[in-house]
Amino acid sequence: MEGNALGCAWLGGINIRGVSTERASERGGSKINSLLVLIILCALVFTAVKIVPPEFANYQMQDSMETEARFAIANRKPVEEIRDDIWKKAQELGIPVKRDDIKVVTNQNAIEISINYTVPIDLQVYQFNLDFHPHADNRTI
Repeated sequence: MEGNALGCAWLGGINIRGVSTERASERGGSKINSLLVLIILCALVFTAVKIVPPEFANYQMQDSMETEARFAIANRKPVEEIRDDIWKKAQELGIPVKRDDIKVVTNQNAIEISINYTVPIDLQVYQFNLDFHPHADNRTI
């Protein structure tokens, strides 16, 4: 057996500590892989923080519109009052919609409410728009 300056004996390409001479040069590879995984996870979390709130607000807006559509005919609400209720909910949720963008159509026994709006998303390196088109009616009752 030969020894080296650190006092480790070498035996056929493997030192006594169990590290092969071929793998000794790859020790930094796991640190780089861990760093890449951490960067990717951080990017995913950052993207989720930017995209999930508008999606959740749209879900809440859709739910509010469905509730309004179900009870508007039974409560005999006029179109302007329905539009005002939906607009207040949109303002509460921070949805970028104008009052005139809220479409309310009624006839004898049916009501349809719809909104079209866009939320800009800025991911620092990529910008895009999320388009939302919530719609509700009381025909499923």
